[in-house]
Amino acid sequence: MENAETSELQSRLSSLSVSSFPGITSETCDTNPSDRLQSSDPSQSVARPENQSEMDGNNTAPAQSTEEPVADAAESPESSSSHPGEKKALPALAAATTWTSPELKELKLKLRQEKDSMVTVYRGDIMTIHVPTVPEAQRICWEFATDGYDIGFGIYFDWSPVTSRAITVHISESRPVVPGDVEKGSKGSASNSNLGEILPVYRQDSHLLVQGGSHQFPGEGTYLIKFDNSYSLWRNKTLYYRVYYSA
Repeated sequence: MENAETSELQSRLSSLSVSSFPGITSETCDTNPSDRLQSSDPSQSVARPENQSEMDGNNTAPAQSTEEPVADAAESPESSSSHPGEKKALPALAAATTWTSPELKELKLKLRQEKDSMVTVYRGDIMTIHVPTVPEAQRICWEFATDGYDIGFGIYFDWSPVTSRAITVHISESRPVVPGDVEKGSKGSASNSNLGEILPVYRQDSHLLVQGGSHQFPGEGTYLIKFDNSYSLWRNKTLYYRVYYSA
């Protein structure tokens, strides 16, 4: 049964090529895009259009900021201890740099022309992109937008040693990988002892503004970039995105 579900999910994203993802190249990340992008302000949120109507769970809650304080090691579910068999605390992760841009049309037009940069995240699904760190780069960068409706977005870091440099996509259908309320910020799964949180999953107004950001490699590991549509009962989301490395 599990193999059948996997086959069905993979067929949904048959246009995605694991070996050729949009923007997974080495280039300079625009960490201070003052001429093009607007720095996001955690104290402000973009108002949703009054005529927007979507059968999503808790869709009346205000948009949440993606800027989250760095989790203190003491708050980690894994506490350091000298007792054998007990888990050790994960290293602290620096906060991500995030920004927004009003250039929705420009980004969508550009990404429509790039292979695999435009995908559908189906209702109830979570799409997770696994991007390993590479010696040639120092940062990971992203930009994304959607048509018509918002989408949940979050980033985590798996400290497990990198055994492959392949970029992979995983789909969770109606079984959220990241439990919790997307409006309140879903947390990473505690079942993965090597998983650290960079940005919890929040619903982003990516249909109103381009959402962008970057994060400096904390060490060797793999980024888990999540696009979450698990809260939507009826709406599939058209997603335009690019993820790339920066020296």
